[in-house]
Amino acid sequence: MSVSTIGASVKRREDKRFLTGKGNYTDDMNRPGQAYAYILRSPHAYAQINGIDLTAAKAAPGVVAIFTGEDMKVGSIPCGWQVHSKDGSPMKEPPHPALAQGFVRYVGDQVAVVIAETYTEAKDAAELIDVDYAPLPAVADGKKAVEAGAPAVWPDVAPDNVCFDWHIGDKAATDAAFAQAKWVAKLDLVNNRLIPNAMEPRAAIGDYDASTDQHTLYTTSQNPHVIRLLMGAFVLGIPEAKLRVVAPDVGGGFGSKIFHYAEEAIVTWAAKQLERPVKWTAERSESFMTDAHGRDHHSHAELALDASGKFIGLRVATIANMGAYLSTFAPAVPTYLSGTLMAGVYTTPAIYCEVKAVFTHTVPVDAYRGAGRPETTFLLERLVDVAAEVTGIDRVELRRRNFIPADAFPYQTPVALQYDSGDYAGCLDKALEKADWAGFPARKAEAAARGKLRGIGISTYLEACGIAPSAVVGSLGARAALYEVGSVRVHPTGSVTVFTGTHSHGQGHETTFAQLVADQLGIPIESVDISHGDTDKVPFGMGTYGSRSLAVGGSAIVKAVDKVIAKGKRIAAHLLEAAEADIVFEDGKFTVAGTDRSKAFGEIALAAYVPHNYPIETEEPGLEETAFYDPKNFTYPGGTHICEVEIDPDTGVTQVVKFTAVDDVGRVINPMIVEGQVQGGVVQGIGQALLETCVYGDDGQLLTGSFMDYCMPRADDVPFITVDHHTTLCTHNPLGVKGCGEVGAIGSPPAVINAVVDALKPYGVSHIDMPATPEKVWRLIQAAQPAAAAE
Repeated sequence: MSVSTIGASVKRREDKRFLTGKGNYTDDMNRPGQAYAYILRSPHAYAQINGIDLTAAKAAPGVVAIFTGEDMKVGSIPCGWQVHSKDGSPMKEPPHPALAQGFVRYVGDQVAVVIAETYTEAKDAAELIDVDYAPLPAVADGKKAVEAGAPAVWPDVAPDNVCFDWHIGDKAATDAAFAQAKWVAKLDLVNNRLIPNAMEPRAAIGDYDASTDQHTLYTTSQNPHVIRLLMGAFVLGIPEAKLRVVAPDVGGGFGSKIFHYAEEAIVTWAAKQLERPVKWTAERSESFMTDAHGRDHHSHAELALDASGKFIGLRVATIANMGAYLSTFAPAVPTYLSGTLMAGVYTTPAIYCEVKAVFTHTVPVDAYRGAGRPETTFLLERLVDVAAEVTGIDRVELRRRNFIPADAFPYQTPVALQYDSGDYAGCLDKALEKADWAGFPARKAEAAARGKLRGIGISTYLEACGIAPSAVVGSLGARAALYEVGSVRVHPTGSVTVFTGTHSHGQGHETTFAQLVADQLGIPIESVDISHGDTDKVPFGMGTYGSRSLAVGGSAIVKAVDKVIAKGKRIAAHLLEAAEADIVFEDGKFTVAGTDRSKAFGEIALAAYVPHNYPIETEEPGLEETAFYDPKNFTYPGGTHICEVEIDPDTGVTQVVKFTAVDDVGRVINPMIVEGQVQGGVVQGIGQALLETCVYGDDGQLLTGSFMDYCMPRADDVPFITVDHHTTLCTHNPLGVKGCGEVGAIGSPPAVINAVVDALKPYGVSHIDMPATPEKVWRLIQAAQPAAAAE
């Protein structure tokens, strides 16, 4: 009898190659006859290009070719999501050339590509290019971009810099709720712009076979089929059959490798012009100013409460900075991935949310781990803490009083979404116990005796994951469907190769998916291989982001396996001379019910490929099945995160000393992998809350362009993180899973900041924007001390 591995912490099979330096990353790859590309980038945030003199550069050693926007006349890099404004008009959608056409619009914008025999020769030659720039006034701050007289990023397309002015909810009902309110809590807050930093910078190799007119792009992508679709159909006009996109091992993405970037089109196009492969790899500093940034929202929020402390209305107004161009999913982030989740875990009956998206002279923003959900959760969970202060109701009790009850599902929110399952009070109770909430006063007193300020913060959050339903996302503005594909190829000996349209860039899919298939077929996990990341191998797929891989991609695989089993039953019925209805499949064997007559899975596989005794009249030889899965709804993970911090009042340094995460991610297939995902997300959240922020000068210069200026969390910034689960199953996918990739990054920032504010209460602090750096905290303490002394 086989032993199921579902729910077991099977060690990650991919780690053997990753931890021994045997991974095959894009930059590890090289093609025969390969040339190297260096991208010359704009040093100005906004400038007109009066001319480009390539004379000296073209004469430099090793130079093969130099191309500018005048040479590369191709299609615009498309945006994958369309949002309409309140008045029904479509968003302002400026062109996005792969190489600048007449103007540059942010520091790092692509001006020219130099291709040489070596990377060093290409880089040296680029320094000889003489670009005649006429610098223009720039704007980098989203709020300043909508002020009168602000420099226009796209004077002809959006002279007021507004891309769209969107809203959701019932304004009249919300205003009426506020008119009846006993209390109103108000808060202005910033969700700081972040710069993603994957272990492997972006890289791309374009290859072209003139004999077949076949293009191949090797790239660091989270979704190679989407890149093939966008680049082939909209930018370069290459038929899909003539364009192969391969994404091998990818060293982390966190969202930043979802999008179609100009460099992918440049190397693919250049490879055809030169009829030789062209390779580009970003330098780390280049990544800071070219990878799509995340977050960057300014919001004003108001929460209305009745006399019993029930939330009766929520109003939110957000300015979202889009950057200079519209990246692939950027318009969806502040709207459909944020505004639709404003109910959170609460029963607030009336909600009105409006979002003004604006252009600035900065790197385009797009989805970054959590994408819209962290922004909404931070807003809500900070606002609830402010409401607790306004009303005098304990912050835990206030949350509990407003939770959607566990017996109220499915629950329709006033902002479009319908949650299928959850138990928010159960998560809260478990987290309070795990974190020893009741014991906090004693720990606070002990810290005070050491001269430290100790605070505790809580966040009860919810997110929408399993990014899919095609019908839903289509109605919300997506220009593509978001189903997933799985193919299961059974080999003659009974081993299996699974092809998935999702992509693994560190999440452990090769282990988790193998567990699923091995369990379903009753075969050893070692007999299952997982293949992904190659458009020539996998029928189709929409890639990995939004915790969709297991909920959508895993479900497609399960349905493909169901088809394999169904065909196996038909073959077994023929071999065992029984009716198909009498065949049961269990523990890797097809058995005639009520008898000991059976065929092992391997025997059926062999019969399918060696059909000497086979139902050839009804069954084709071979054993391979494909399933497309388009779910009915998103999934809705949620949970409670509790953070304790200690602040040194002399230096302002905040140390996270205790962190507890209790998440409802649905069924857990591999607890070790889930815990790793949660811990990684929590660390990213701590980074946003305390350390990381992207800073632009007023002139649009990027001031945090290296790790010297942009502070990522290190091991000594992070405590032991307690991770646990309180499970309710997703009701509409066959696995009952909800997703775990973003929960840590969503739940943790408000928990950390709520803890910092709690610690600083003696100084009259009611809010602090992220990141709560030592300098910022120290200044708040110093500003409060004179007032305290005067009292």
